[in-house]
Amino acid sequence: MNSASLTGTQVHLQLGDVSAQIAQVGASLRSLRIGSVDLIAPYPLDSPTPSCSGVVLVPWPNRVRDGLWNDDGTERQLAITEPKFTNASHGLLRFTAYDFSETASGTTLSATIFPQTGYPYLVETSVTYVLRADGIDVTHALTNRSATAAPVALGTHPFVTIGDVDPHELVLRVPAQTAVTTDERMLPTGTHPADAALRDGVRLGDLTLDTGFTGLERDADGLVRHSLTAPDGRRLTLWQGAGFDFVQVYTTDKYPGQSLAVAIEPMTAPADALNSGIGLRRLNPGETWTLEWGITLD
Repeated sequence: MNSASLTGTQVHLQLGDVSAQIAQVGASLRSLRIGSVDLIAPYPLDSPTPSCSGVVLVPWPNRVRDGLWNDDGTERQLAITEPKFTNASHGLLRFTAYDFSETASGTTLSATIFPQTGYPYLVETSVTYVLRADGIDVTHALTNRSATAAPVALGTHPFVTIGDVDPHELVLRVPAQTAVTTDERMLPTGTHPADAALRDGVRLGDLTLDTGFTGLERDADGLVRHSLTAPDGRRLTLWQGAGFDFVQVYTTDKYPGQSLAVAIEPMTAPADALNSGIGLRRLNPGETWTLEWGITLD
């Protein structure tokens, strides 16, 4: 069953006790539940997406300084979409209504980045959400339909939780060796060693973060696993696969209906990657890049 709201048509998925809701605008994962327990921080259906919750960030995540970037010798000017810091923020599809096609096991949302001011490339994008018995798997695909190589990066912005627990009491673990240092405009200035305590776990109520991390530790299967653990031992895991070599972690007390919320944001590149080139990929004409991440509860 689908419904409409300020974020477009809402696609509802169900597999046993697991349910999800995907918003057409931004291809956003706006809810995920197992039984009565929320794993994505919910927000009202008649509300615009708060704090970019669940949105796909492409062809760049995070910020581009002054919206200016050097495209292999050509200066490009993107629209300024973060006036507070005079940056271009979170890509070009944040407010786009995706097309969607449903299958027995999930749904795929598709949208095309057309050549435009500051980004003269044609890139087809899709994101597929598939429920599993303990959560959800997500697959992104980017295909360059331009005549020349297209610079791309991708991120996503889920706010995760274990909804029947005071979020202050959840323990956050981020297996990162390196943190990104930023200036007053939230743009990178360098790196420093990440707080080692985060690799073991820190109570969420004791943290204030809007920080990018890299040097991510992968398990034997090649996945990076971040987690939120409840006092009773239940653990939400957000995993990110090959290509997702960065993560942004953001805490806020301004998310609607939540005393404290945390976004764990898998990214293929850090802020200002169009300028630094760090994590940026140039897709050849006709080339497709596939990326995977997901959420489980055990």
